[in-house]
Amino acid sequence: MGEAMERYFIKPGEKVRLKDWSPDPPKDFEGDKESTRAAVAELNRKLEVLQERLYAERKHKVLVILQGMDTSGKDGVIRSVFEGVNPQGVKVANFKVPTQEELDHDYLWRVHKVVPGKGEIVIFNRSHYEDVLVVRVHNLVPPEVWKKRYEQINQFERLLHETGTTILKFFLFISREEQKQRLLERLADPAKHWKFNPGDLKERALWEEYEKAYEDVLSRTSTEYAPWILVPADKKWYRDWVISRVLVETLEGLEIQLPPPLADAETYRRQLLEEDAPESR
Repeated sequence: MGEAMERYFIKPGEKVRLKDWSPDPPKDFEGDKESTRAAVAELNRKLEVLQERLYAERKHKVLVILQGMDTSGKDGVIRSVFEGVNPQGVKVANFKVPTQEELDHDYLWRVHKVVPGKGEIVIFNRSHYEDVLVVRVHNLVPPEVWKKRYEQINQFERLLHETGTTILKFFLFISREEQKQRLLERLADPAKHWKFNPGDLKERALWEEYEKAYEDVLSRTSTEYAPWILVPADKKWYRDWVISRVLVETLEGLEIQLPPPLADAETYRRQLLEEDAPESR
């Protein structure tokens, strides 16, 4: 991974304080909005090819986890970064309020059912981390319950890793002011009113509690086999560039190979050509 991207990887055991990080592009970043969008488009073309090879090889499994405050851009990442990839090999899983059947099982039951199979990329739009975030902030279970979940999650992700899954976890880091502007934009445009939920304001009032919860998540569950990447997300174009680069560089590192050519390809080709020969009519 290039040095530009390494700066965003949370090292295992690193104590994260969000006030020490910036939600904006770094001052030494040389691109602007337009040139960065062009770079994202080029990365998207590379991702399209790599994803097709991944699906054809059917060896590797890739899990992409997107977490962040409301309006941080999880849906936008899925639209922009994965534009053009073959939907046959890419799936999106959303985790909303658990159903009664899901509540009757352990909290990871519904998650394990939708992890990627061989050749697949699965994107979690929110994830099992809600069980140490919203559950904690809203006191849905006692502290002695959710505190055990950090290590349970680490072991769950270790299992996925040891059985062939590459895990990338992106925390989309936005400022409180940027969230306010995005909510105001939704309210100003009737075509975007469907994106607004009055409950968003109640969650916004708990900003500091969520920050503390995220700091613990980043500090306690970033591992060598399932690292957290803290993505500055106040600028959507920069957010998309960081995630696209990490994805492409990670997939390139897997050295994905297309299946070997068919030994009988020429025989099949002649067979098809002979269908149109005069003597075959």
